[in-house]
This record gives sequence, C-alpha cells and structure tokens, in this order.
Amino acid sequence: MGEAVECEGLTHAKYNIDEQLKKLVEIGGEILACGTCLKSRQLADSTSCPISTMVDCVELVVWTDKMITF
Repeated sequence: MGEAVECEGLTHAKYNIDEQLKKLVEIGGEILACGTCLKSRQLADSTSCPISTMVDCVELVVWTDKMITF
C-alpha cells in the first residue's frame, strides 16, 4: 500500500528489493498491491504483484498466519 507499490524493480547494493520479492514469490509468498495506490502512480499490476481490492486485503488478514506490510 502507498509507496510500497513502487518497490518492484528496485535494486540496492545492500538490499536488493526486487530479488527479495522474487524469492518470496518463489517460496509461495503472496504479494498484493493496492489498486488505488498503483493507479494513482500510473503503474500497472504484474504477475508477482497483482492489483488487489480492500476485500482481498481483508480476506488476507482472515486466512493468513503471518503478514508483512510496508
């Protein structure tokens, strides 16, 4: 949510965000991106970070046992 939707494709010498996101998806992690946040930044969804709705976010809170937000 918010600026976090801009993280895909980011790289840094110490924290390679893009690589870490890919590893998370490879091991079965799921990433949801706020549709409103993406649209306001004129970004499109991707296979690793699909557009989600508030309903998706609520359902995620209900079924997940661990969650990271940023």
